[in-house]
Amino acid sequence: MILEIKYRPALKIDLKFLLGLRIQTMNPHLIASSLPVSDEAHLQRVEYQFEHATIIEINKRDIGLLKVHRQANNIELIQIQVAPSYQGNGIGRRILNDLIKEAIESEKSITLSVLKTNQAKNLYLSVGFKIVGETDDSYLMLFENYCP
Repeated sequence: MILEIKYRPALKIDLKFLLGLRIQTMNPHLIASSLPVSDEAHLQRVEYQFEHATIIEINKRDIGLLKVHRQANNIELIQIQVAPSYQGNGIGRRILNDLIKEAIESEKSITLSVLKTNQAKNLYLSVGFKIVGETDDSYLMLFENYCP
């Protein structure tokens, strides 16, 4: 079954959904990394660069968050979160492949940061990202567009 993924700008009325989504998707990784899991910490991250946030929809249902900052030479993937009940269906991979296609067509690179405890790192590696740095808690990753 091919699901049609749609996006709409995130609004302040989406904060309750986004807070719940972040708690569901990030608490295990944050706890494993000994990072804060308070509602305040989650809300701070949800509101970070909120102007770049879009809600991922399938069948008119809100199922995730995509936060991307498009810059002159780079696309920064700030956050991607898919509700657990929709994970494992290739949605994240499709979103990443669409972002990679955009980067190739616009001759840009893509950067992101992923917690070392988050298995999403394996998805990023499988679609062509490379680890280019790290902090105590995270890997810095790059998809570099090699254009002639």
